[in-house]
Formats: sequence, C-alpha cells, structure tokens
Amino acid sequence: MPTVLITGGSRGIGAQIAHEFYQNGWNVVINYYRHVQAAKELCIKHPKMVAIQADVSDRKQVHDMFLQVYAKYPEIDVLVNNAGVSQVSLFQDLSENDWKEIFSVNFFGAVYCIQEVLEDMRRKNRGRIINISSIWGIKGASCESSYASTKAALIGLTKSLAKEFGRMGICVNCVAPGIIQTDMVAGYSQQTMDELAEEVPLGRIGDPKDVASLVLYLASPSAGYITGQILGVDGGWSIL
Repeated sequence: MPTVLITGGSRGIGAQIAHEFYQNGWNVVINYYRHVQAAKELCIKHPKMVAIQADVSDRKQVHDMFLQVYAKYPEIDVLVNNAGVSQVSLFQDLSENDWKEIFSVNFFGAVYCIQEVLEDMRRKNRGRIINISSIWGIKGASCESSYASTKAALIGLTKSLAKEFGRMGICVNCVAPGIIQTDMVAGYSQQTMDELAEEVPLGRIGDPKDVASLVLYLASPSAGYITGQILGVDGGWSIL
C-alpha cells in the first residue's frame, strides 16, 4: 500500500484528508503538535493510522518525525503540507516575532518536510508533494497580511519546485481553499458566514471534503501529468 504523510492532520481539513486516504486503502501518517486529544480520537476511529507529534517549525523535530515514519514504512509516496497557523491583526501591530512565528510554521515547516522527503523521492524517481495554501495567498487579505504572505510564499515555492523536480518524476502542486467550515472560522458570526456565502458564486461555504477530494485526486495515478498548478477550492470566489 502507498504511504501518505499529512502535516497538521489531526483536525479540520487535515483530518478530512487523512480520512479520505485511509478510506481508500492508504497507509496514513498524520503529524500533529498541540492537539493531542484530537489526534488520539482520529486514530481510534482509524485503528491503523499512525500519529506523530512534532513541531514542523523545528528542523530537528521534523527530521526525527521522518525517521519515525521510515521506521514504520519503507517509503513516503505523498507528502501533504497542511500544517498552519493564522494571525488576525492590523499590519502596524505585527511585531518582528509575529512575522517570524507564522513563517516558521506555514512556510518553513513545508520547506523542512520537503527537504526530508526529497532524497527518498529522488531515489525512486517518483513522488507527489501537495502544499495547502489559501485563497488569501492569491487575493490577499485585510488584517491577515502575515498569513496571506505565507500562503503566497507557498504558491511561489510550489511553482519553483515543480520546475526543479519535474525531471525527477516528482509532481508538486498547491491547493488553495476558500472559506471552509473548520475551526478557523468557528468564531465568525452567522451573519458574517451568510455574507461570505453570498460572495461565493456557488452560494455556500466549503466543506473539508471538498478539499480532501482534490488532494486525493492529485495523489492518484490519474494526476500524473499535473504539476506546478495552483488549484482553488473556493466555489468560484477567486474568479477575477
């Protein structure tokens, strides 16, 4: 069975991605950091799923995580870089540490994981890397400049690595969700959610399944000629 590693896989979009791969017969390894109980509950529902705690912003912890994965499975076929944190703040209120913290998780976490998996994928001359960005990385976002910047950086990284890794047989793609019903929007009022849904051409807020289905497809043999793409899952919200 093929193996997938999903960072930030204990909740929300990451948990749904893990569920979809598990249901389709994959060996699934989820990474988590703070949400210990959520990771335990997910593994109870999916008994053969493996959960590894690691802070992806810490290069050593990432290295140790990959050693644990390879001790269990001989190779990683798909890496899904989903781990991320958000910041809501006026630009002038963001400190240098605020910028460093969000980039360390959202961007460098993906960089460290890609660096770890690259040797294995190069050796096999195949592999899939799927980065989870955001519509804000495409459109920008008022009061979320730091978050949007990290997600835009992931888009640039995806396109660059697709060109660099293509001859190695590695496909690198990026999924950019719109407003998805997760804990990240749990604090929004119903009025705000209704107003956002009105802006979406399909007239509804997205479900984590909408994102997970695309990620699963990008990992499949059917997507073997797709690389360097930024694929929006936003109900048409990003249409210019």
